[in-house]
Amino acid sequence: MKHLPLFFDLTGRKVVVVGHGPAADRRADLARSAGAKVVRPSTDTLESTDFHGATAAFIATGTLDGDTAAQRIAKESGVPVNVADRPALCDFILPAIVDRDGVVVAISTGGASPTLASILRGRIEASLPERIGALARLAKTFRAQANALIADPVRRRGFWRRLIDGPAARLALAGDEAGARRVALGELDTVRRQVSSVGIAHIVGAGPGDPDLLTLRAAQLLQEADAILHDELVPPAILGRARRDAELVAVGKRAGWKERGQAGWPQADIDAELVRRVRAGQLVVRLKAGDPFIFGRGGEEVDALRAAGLPVTIVPGITAALGVAASVGIPLTHRRFASAVTFVTGHGADGREAAWPGLAAQGHTLAIYMGATEAASVRDRLLDAGSHPNTPVAIVENGTRPDERVSAGRLSDLARLAATHTRGDAGPSLIIVGEVAAYAVDAGRPQLAEVS
Repeated sequence: MKHLPLFFDLTGRKVVVVGHGPAADRRADLARSAGAKVVRPSTDTLESTDFHGATAAFIATGTLDGDTAAQRIAKESGVPVNVADRPALCDFILPAIVDRDGVVVAISTGGASPTLASILRGRIEASLPERIGALARLAKTFRAQANALIADPVRRRGFWRRLIDGPAARLALAGDEAGARRVALGELDTVRRQVSSVGIAHIVGAGPGDPDLLTLRAAQLLQEADAILHDELVPPAILGRARRDAELVAVGKRAGWKERGQAGWPQADIDAELVRRVRAGQLVVRLKAGDPFIFGRGGEEVDALRAAGLPVTIVPGITAALGVAASVGIPLTHRRFASAVTFVTGHGADGREAAWPGLAAQGHTLAIYMGATEAASVRDRLLDAGSHPNTPVAIVENGTRPDERVSAGRLSDLARLAATHTRGDAGPSLIIVGEVAAYAVDAGRPQLAEVS
């Protein structure tokens, strides 16, 4: 983050605006709307004394020479400066602003694209209720009371979630502020008298890695959670979508950890931690890469919570096979080449001889999870079961992410291809086997070739 967004109280404070014309006028009007005392000195006789005691200065003379000279004088006086349309001369930048009855949203692209910031402002304005300010006033009315009466932070957050997204909020947004206050008082009294409360666990799929592929429900729960127990494979970009004060707990483990002497969380310990936190009244998100019910052991965690008599919901995610294949252009089924697809795990390759003849059939796509370290075993068992050595394969590491990497070739070369995806710092990899794997972006074979 290049610029830290801050909201300053300018009431009664001096702000200097240098220049004339629309750009300078807009900045003067904006500062006045925040309660500032705006001073507009002449550009012909500008001196450092014009800036003494100022909180900020806006400069918009319309010329590079004029802007540079005014910026230099302001800087000599120690005043933070914004120069219109000249990011290199700015100490701070002016964001695109949405002001809806006291609820203010600021959007910045770091000066890279004011047009993008303006487009985002329009989208945010369209999504905010017209009476959002009434909801803010309702929250302000009960802030001191809630903090004084509800000592437990988990229960207090529960009250605020209910207030902001419950019956009282709907009344406030509909214009019935008196009715909203009555409902809020009742809810405050209920929470105050509540001796203990049970939380809830949400078993949530994080998708294949791109945060824009989170479901809407998953994104919402990340903003509501008291604690997020996440896999190691969940990338920082997705954890960054969590509420700022949510507790983040890494409970995962990765292939090779045991061999390197690194500790991971046993599944029994994860189950116990979920139960403990929900019993303590927390809203817990158990965040899993991909989908929690596709090789994610989500079913075991649901069993543990239900056995303890605790509430739990499941929020599916885009599983790796679907997201990764789409990201590299592989259709898992294709009318000409594949009429079936099977998800299997490479770690389960040993000791399952009976399944391989069916998996090796032509016209069948295999999506192999956690298979890079088992690539030689997967290759050998598929070849022994009848797969053609020239069957196309693709290995996708960090699929859907900025550092996505693809290796493509033939089944006979699978172990060699996988070697570059099993280094110490390698990300999660998915292997796709079948004629459709030849569609992989960067495969080096733009035309699909049938195996003969």
